[in-house]
Amino acid sequence: MPAAVGKFEPIEPGAMLGVLGGGQLGAMFAMAARRLGYRVAVISDSGDCPAARHCDELHVGRYDDAGFLAAAARGLAVVTFEFENVPAAAGRALAAAVPVRPTPDVLFTTQDRGREKAFLVAHGFPCAPHRLVRSPAELHAAIAALGLPAVLKTAAFGYDGKGQRRIDAPEHCDSAWRDLGGDAPGGPREFVLEGWIDYACEISVVAARGLDGAVAAFAPSRNTHAHHILDISSVPAGLPESVLSAATAMARAILEALDVVGVACVEFFVTREGTVLVNEIAPRTHNSGHLTIDACETSQFEQQVRAICGLPLGSTTQRSPAAMANLLGDCWAAGEPDWDAAGHVPGVTLHLYGKSEPKPGRKMGHLTAVAPTVEEAIARVTTARQDACAQR
Repeated sequence: MPAAVGKFEPIEPGAMLGVLGGGQLGAMFAMAARRLGYRVAVISDSGDCPAARHCDELHVGRYDDAGFLAAAARGLAVVTFEFENVPAAAGRALAAAVPVRPTPDVLFTTQDRGREKAFLVAHGFPCAPHRLVRSPAELHAAIAALGLPAVLKTAAFGYDGKGQRRIDAPEHCDSAWRDLGGDAPGGPREFVLEGWIDYACEISVVAARGLDGAVAAFAPSRNTHAHHILDISSVPAGLPESVLSAATAMARAILEALDVVGVACVEFFVTREGTVLVNEIAPRTHNSGHLTIDACETSQFEQQVRAICGLPLGSTTQRSPAAMANLLGDCWAAGEPDWDAAGHVPGVTLHLYGKSEPKPGRKMGHLTAVAPTVEEAIARVTTARQDACAQR
């Protein structure tokens, strides 16, 4: 079914928009919405969250409390979400009172690797060979079918490398199962084993789909990771046009098949032969799209506002090559980073999320650099981060 059937009334500026989740993605959504003249209500399980600093209302409670969610929905014109690790039931509880975009069904499909893989297979989207496993015996059988190396992943609640282990030899199966909590009381009950992809690089496509079914995609970004966490994203991706167009077309088709209204990101593996395989779908704005704030005519966050409110989607034209580097809590190991040093690098913009406690591996902010070439943008943002995080 298309996103909208017949006519619909756009949600005009001045309305109160709700966002489920209070992290940095919610904060940047709120900033974009308020610039467009909307008010924002944040629905979070924590009062000490980045989005609390940028909203008009803050509702703090449990995501599994239907009464809390019903009360938080009062007066909202629409609700979106900024992360997928909330119960799909929370989205459904809100949807009983107010439109939720993307729908809770999108959240339900994409927050579980098993359901996501089943969706991809059912619709003919290429992805890594995989098996759903629920026991050590099924894990051994899956390894016999897929071969090694392989990656064991929890079906739910995995992000930034959490909830996954690479298996290189049969004798590593049981330890991987235990490390991921397979034997723990109340631990994960389902896992996905993925065959190893010898990929050349990873890319992602952030795209928006409006109430009228229109889709607008940003240029694919090339992503590098460190310790399973996104480290640097850059655009242009420096890949053949055939690869970029295939990824963009597939991202568009996935948003249409899921009936997304809002923003989603599709992450891809690019094999050494140039084949594009879907890795994961994030039904929200994405870390790799942060550079759109400084480099594009419309940011991914403004696009999210436009899509869920039924406004025309903005231009995704990129003004110049750009690169984004994450700032993790490790950067604070020797004290407050030297932001003055980072600011001396031309074309660099600092974005801090306002998190109260830096921790290793925790995303505390990011740096964006624009430059005449993507190589120079990467060099600038890398230098700025090194200068900021160096010991004073």
